[in-house]
Amino acid sequence: MDFDLSDEEIAFQEELEAFLETNRSSEVMDHNPEQLSQTVDTPAKRGLMAGLAERGWLGMSWPAEYGGAEKPGIYDFILTETLSRYGAPQPGKGVGIVGKTIIRHGNENLKQYFLPKIIRAEVEFAIGYSEPQAGSDAAAMELKALRDEERSGWVLNGHKTWTTSAHFADWYWVGARTDPGSKHQGITVFLIPMDHEGLEIHATWTIGDERTNEVFFTDVFVPDDFVVGEVNQGWKYICEALDLERFAMMPVGPLEMKVEAFCDWVRESECDGEPLRQAPRLRSKVAQAATELEVARMLQRQVIAGAVKGGIPTVESSMYKLFMNEAGKRLANSALDAMGPAGQLKPGVEDAPLDGRFERSYRYTVVDTIGGGASEIQKNIISRRGLGLPKNF
Repeated sequence: MDFDLSDEEIAFQEELEAFLETNRSSEVMDHNPEQLSQTVDTPAKRGLMAGLAERGWLGMSWPAEYGGAEKPGIYDFILTETLSRYGAPQPGKGVGIVGKTIIRHGNENLKQYFLPKIIRAEVEFAIGYSEPQAGSDAAAMELKALRDEERSGWVLNGHKTWTTSAHFADWYWVGARTDPGSKHQGITVFLIPMDHEGLEIHATWTIGDERTNEVFFTDVFVPDDFVVGEVNQGWKYICEALDLERFAMMPVGPLEMKVEAFCDWVRESECDGEPLRQAPRLRSKVAQAATELEVARMLQRQVIAGAVKGGIPTVESSMYKLFMNEAGKRLANSALDAMGPAGQLKPGVEDAPLDGRFERSYRYTVVDTIGGGASEIQKNIISRRGLGLPKNF
């Protein structure tokens, strides 16, 4: 397989890199990014997204009728990966998850209202699937959506958890139970403004020092115009969106940067006057990290190949996410083992190796294995859909 970029694609990547160099700023770029840390949660970061939009770099693979350039999906990949290498925020939720699902399944009102805003970087979304009793098994969600015929809409009551962007997003993309009699055929997706009366947001802080949220619904009314696709078909849309999320929100760039940082640290460090680079065990760990990075890249290319052809690469997405996230955990473990007790020092603490980069990564990579679908769920998808094995529960 040929993974080399064409001359035109290389030219776009160079133009994008030049733009990011010009706009390099600690306000918008995380010097030590993790997989889920690159959110558009400040005015400065929104400004960077607006700059990308002005140049026509958001939704490049969208149909022209919705403002896209109808370019091959490889351009979206180049954008996502280049942004991730700079620690810049990612456009994945709006452009990749919400936008593409609305293009496929949304009514004309949703298309006319949201797609221009998305492609101009004027709107941010939060995604609401998980609930206290429905985390990895998102299809078990119980947020109630009762039909209100008089007002031509739905009334939602219940509770969502782990909604990472709820405290700064403009709109909520949320799944709710519209038919209690069917698990997978009884879910509907709604779009709700985050400042809607009846929504209450509570902060939850993760082991990786990132904020996520609980969201409580009390008689939240949603008109029919803001139902995504068909009633009771939401699980299909959610699965498509999760496949997009595992790719769009999980670039390989942060892992690449951490592997490079670890290799550089080993190359330059000493223990008891002896270069660490000569220690056989550490040389083995460096080789493992470099090899696993390359495997992650190739698994990602499989996802891209399927997506560029217009498919939904479900199994490939799960293989990529599972391997890449677990490789990140293994790398953090190896780095802290090599750094000894000093490796436990947090960022900002004097004498912390690499300013505590891998202490943070050790904690954050646990979050990576849960967000977008836990590693155990990815294994189930691979075994059942990819290998045809029976259910294990």
